[in-house]
Amino acid sequence: MSLIMIRSIVRPEKADDVMAALMESGFPAATKLAVAGRGKQRGIKIGEVTYDEIPKVQIMTVVSEKDKEYVVKTIVDAARTGGKGNFGDGKIFVSPVDEMVTISSGVKETDVSSIGEARS
Repeated sequence: MSLIMIRSIVRPEKADDVMAALMESGFPAATKLAVAGRGKQRGIKIGEVTYDEIPKVQIMTVVSEKDKEYVVKTIVDAARTGGKGNFGDGKIFVSPVDEMVTISSGVKETDVSSIGEARS
């Protein structure tokens, strides 16, 4: 079974909502990082001050290929602001993972059946 890494860049105020949604959906394994950057908007101007980098949170999780769409939808639903979303809500990047290794045991894993699956 193929492994997929999902990296989400979200508003800081939505990060806890995303983490809770992943937990409730059966995907508790995630890494959360404080990051800063800019998207297409090239920063934000408030008054006379331009902020080139905006604080965001990156959330990373690895899931099986079959759970990819479900997890992406879970993240979108939790991270979106307002009914239809707003500029600056973030991005999700999806990429393959060749393998993962558990440091404590040294065991290489090629599927993620032990870290979560979509609940029926």
